[in-house]
Amino acid sequence: MTLMAAPAPRKILVTSALPYANGSLHLGHLLEQVQTDIWVRFQKSRGHHCIYICADDAHGTAIMLTAEKLGISAQQQIDSIKQEHLRDSTGFLIGFDNFHTTHSEENRFWCEAIYQRLKENNHIATRTITQAFDPEKQLFLADRFIKGTCPRCKTEDQYGDNCEACGATYSPMELINPVSAISGAKPIEKESTHLFFKLPEFEAMLKEWLNSNTLQPQVANKLREWTEAGLQEWDISRDAPYFGFEIPGEPGKYFYVWLDAPIGYIASFQHYCDRTGHDFEPYWTLGTDTELYHFIGKDIINFHGLFWPAMLQSAGLRAPTAVYAHGFLTVNGNKMSKSRGTFIKASTYLEHLDAEYLRYYFAAKLSASIDDIDLNLEDFIQRVNSDIVGKVVNIASRCAGFLRNSFDSQLAPSCAEHALVQDFIAKGSAIAELYEQREFNKAMREILALADKANQYIDEKKPWVLAKQDGTEQQVHDVCSVGINLFRVLMTYLKPVLPAMAEKAETFLNCSLDWTALESPLTGHQLATFVPLLTRIDSKKVEALIEASKDSQAAEVALSNETDNAPAQVSTIEFDDFAKIDLRIVEIIAAEHVEGADKLLRLTLSLDAEGTPAGRRQVLAGIKSAYQPEDLVGKLTVMVANLAPRKMRFGLSEGMVLAAGPGGKDIFLLEPHAGATPGMQVK
Repeated sequence: MTLMAAPAPRKILVTSALPYANGSLHLGHLLEQVQTDIWVRFQKSRGHHCIYICADDAHGTAIMLTAEKLGISAQQQIDSIKQEHLRDSTGFLIGFDNFHTTHSEENRFWCEAIYQRLKENNHIATRTITQAFDPEKQLFLADRFIKGTCPRCKTEDQYGDNCEACGATYSPMELINPVSAISGAKPIEKESTHLFFKLPEFEAMLKEWLNSNTLQPQVANKLREWTEAGLQEWDISRDAPYFGFEIPGEPGKYFYVWLDAPIGYIASFQHYCDRTGHDFEPYWTLGTDTELYHFIGKDIINFHGLFWPAMLQSAGLRAPTAVYAHGFLTVNGNKMSKSRGTFIKASTYLEHLDAEYLRYYFAAKLSASIDDIDLNLEDFIQRVNSDIVGKVVNIASRCAGFLRNSFDSQLAPSCAEHALVQDFIAKGSAIAELYEQREFNKAMREILALADKANQYIDEKKPWVLAKQDGTEQQVHDVCSVGINLFRVLMTYLKPVLPAMAEKAETFLNCSLDWTALESPLTGHQLATFVPLLTRIDSKKVEALIEASKDSQAAEVALSNETDNAPAQVSTIEFDDFAKIDLRIVEIIAAEHVEGADKLLRLTLSLDAEGTPAGRRQVLAGIKSAYQPEDLVGKLTVMVANLAPRKMRFGLSEGMVLAAGPGGKDIFLLEPHAGATPGMQVK
């Protein structure tokens, strides 16, 4: 018989999107990093040479402004955030082979080199454009730094490119009463010369790229909307002041952050190669046998699916083997919310819960699609406790005690259920293919089905009953030895998801959990002392996490600060509690904007017809999107008069006005019947 040689290990370079160096990591960032890390760990477990690199996205106006606000340099800002990001990623067991920054000499070199190649290939255009300019801060304003009233629906406090209330799109200067979100000054129009990448010249190449199965079908279809509508030249320059790299030969002009961010992948890998002596060229050169994969969120597919491959082609560099996009993270069916405590920072999570709980839950939900992922906290507790602790860990803990007490923690000299163990091992090929295709949820289902089968075997054999009977010692030894072998296979399959638990299991099993070494059962093998591998999630710790994540500065308003389509969760109260609510007619005698608040108005309400100072109450109401302050003065409305005062970020609120409506512009204060007077009780 001729043995076939094992296939050569693949040479794979993997990246995840660069977190922006302007804030902390939250669970949305971790969804992507965990997805990438699981895939990388799987590739390594199969014997492939797989390198995982990332970096902080460290340029742009926002970072410059944050540093200015904090009274530190931009360099200090990005250095501090990089340390924080790396700490939190490490806490979630993310195994970067290199984590760098786009504000590096490697990135400066590659930005300039690629720009020079684009320029030499006549793919850079220059023209004058008109932009909004902040005369006070003396800088050009990106759309997100301009706010005003929507020109179509008249909703206030909208950003400079689209209205969240009615969905209209427009240019910043079309806003009614536009102001700089930075200084509050009224923007002016000002001309500036900008540099553009000639993206339309790559239309044919990009259409072929979109048909190449390099992207997920949903992503390719979305990007075809760009090519079918006609590609536009891409503005790659920004004017000083700007934190970034100045463009060679263009004083006062800087590379736009989205030009140098993907180049940061190359720069981080360069840094890795310089640090380790690894060969750089094969991974970015055309026509090599290496593989390159980008894991990203679906909100940045245009940069990675259009601009990036076009730039790489012009620069003579290889394109990605594939770009894998994922959906957004929701919590309990809604957008992450500070007021609800579901906008959870990575560091806050780690203060309360084990990282591997979330790693497993994400794996159980993630697929190859771009559908959003929901972290349902009740399901999170139940699934982790049931699947990992109740099924997988349970196998080892049930068997280890018998083996320790009666057999000196040594496995039986032969395997009594060789076919069963081999069946578990044979499932590895199908599970590996699911990992490869990023169908982690399906892989978890297959692994947990095996765990059920292992527990069923132990339940049927009942070693706890056998141990009390005479002459059954060998049966107990055999059953528990088989159980440990089944556990070994399961933990090998789970190792990419639960690396810390796998490491503890390796110590207990006294062997490496190596996918490529799953050939036969362990027999006559000495085990170490079993220690708990993972404990159950305590629901009180999840409750504490939510409380710790609530924004203590968030304004509490009668209407939600977030717009969503999910049905509200209804809690019941007793009638006696409802009867305690004192609803009163009040007159709005003064109304004004609340400085720094996006949705609040400060109302002065009178509870008596004479308007005496003693009868006045101040209420902060979330109705700014629907009412101008001057239109409210003199109106009668209804308030909860006996609500305890609440100290909020923007002052003391001494009650609550009642309103109804779907939100946005459509918020309607309740108005009393004709003849009502301030102070009258509503029955």
